[in-house]
Amino acid sequence: MRLIDYLDKGAMLGEDAPCLTMGTADLSYGEVQRTSHRVARALQRSGIAPGDKVAVLSSNDALAFACVFGISRAAAVWCPVNPRNEAAENRYVLDAFDCSCLIFHSAYAPMVEQMRAELPKVRQFVCLDAALGWAPSWAQWVEGVNDDPVDIATVDDLAMIAGTGGTTGQPKGVMLSGRNLETMSALTLMGYPFDGRPVYLALAPLTHAAGVLCLPVMALGGRIVIMPKPDLGEFLALVERHGVTHTFLPPTLIYMLLQHEKLASTRLDSLQCFWYGAAPISAARLEEALTAIGPVMAQLFGQTEAPMMISMMSPREHFHADGTVARERLASAGRPGPLVQVATMDGEGRLLPRGETGEIVVRSSLVMMGYYQNPEATAEAGQGGWHHTGDIGRVDADGYLFIVDRAKDMIITGGFNVYSVEVEQALMQHPDVQDGAVIGLPDDKWGERVVAVLQLRPGRTVQPEEVIAFTKARIGSVKAPKQVEIWPDLPRSKVGKVLKKDIRATVLAR
Repeated sequence: MRLIDYLDKGAMLGEDAPCLTMGTADLSYGEVQRTSHRVARALQRSGIAPGDKVAVLSSNDALAFACVFGISRAAAVWCPVNPRNEAAENRYVLDAFDCSCLIFHSAYAPMVEQMRAELPKVRQFVCLDAALGWAPSWAQWVEGVNDDPVDIATVDDLAMIAGTGGTTGQPKGVMLSGRNLETMSALTLMGYPFDGRPVYLALAPLTHAAGVLCLPVMALGGRIVIMPKPDLGEFLALVERHGVTHTFLPPTLIYMLLQHEKLASTRLDSLQCFWYGAAPISAARLEEALTAIGPVMAQLFGQTEAPMMISMMSPREHFHADGTVARERLASAGRPGPLVQVATMDGEGRLLPRGETGEIVVRSSLVMMGYYQNPEATAEAGQGGWHHTGDIGRVDADGYLFIVDRAKDMIITGGFNVYSVEVEQALMQHPDVQDGAVIGLPDDKWGERVVAVLQLRPGRTVQPEEVIAFTKARIGSVKAPKQVEIWPDLPRSKVGKVLKKDIRATVLAR
């Protein structure tokens, strides 16, 4: 299926059914479908040809998301631009991905104005909600075009270019085809509960995981409730108001949700599936969520290069058959779906037996077409016919995948390999700790020493020595941190991932 096929399939199930809801406004499937045809016609009138790159720069917005399907109808390539990035990074993305058109919300007009002179490849600027001297409004841009159907894309066309996080350098452009997204959607529908027409609440940015999770929802004719701003109180109110069945949050926001004063008084019985992912989750906090939110938590693990569904753990897999919590699985990333092969590999490119730790490698039609205009990085990532994730892990006897670290974050101390995720899981069992990160720093005696930087729960205090003793009792003195620091907040990327490189730089700079 192509991007547009999810919308069209939903429209076939009910043209008048609500598709996109934002605030008090609904757009039906028929309205979104007609909007997408007009966008496709306007792109063609603007000289945008099949294969041209069209960027969308907006916070979560119904019209901005509807434009994505118009881009697909014109067989152009959707380039989501992260509105939380600084202008310099977005300018780099727009230029490096060869974007010909930029559709943006007026909230980002100052940023676009700042970048405009340095974007010679962008031939058309369109402002969604206001007319500017140098950019027509969306209404002006589509004026006079008809909404006759446009249907020229194919499933193997390049559908989108998604930027990597850029946590170790400039973002790379991940090329995803309709086939890649079809595999992701199929795995979602096979691996998680969908009873009736779903209602999906999108709080996280639609430029990332929350956006592609809309596709299987649309294929079932479901409603997508869009939150322009991340407000957890409003999130809880919308779950109750709309009878939300599915949603996604990264672990950081789940930790905050568990502390929210309105959580206990909110009706959550409509929820079927509460996805979490994008970063490792604390097993201790996950067990809290299973009690406070309900038996609906659902793990997903993927990368931009293999979106969302390398492995998955359905709500029922969080429990044993007798209803008790399957604690031994909570630190896992679930099991590979039926359309994905996962293995571990040593540094010589040899596949390892089950249970042995190595780099996680993947084979599937889920895996990207490659990095845009970067054949060297594409070849490196695909060595030996497997996609190399850069994550270190193992697969247990039951097929559950345990991610123990990023390869670049493994710590070698006193000749022993220490995996930061294992130490972080132990630290997160402490009742005063809300979040934490573990890094390795140079040490004259040990080669590297294990250092933990923690963010405490609101109103809590704890001494570093107490944390070190607590951790030693659980994982031993070799793995326990030699140094613990308490920070009011941890540095995070635009999508909420803890930036270990920033922590490392801050500590080393002292």
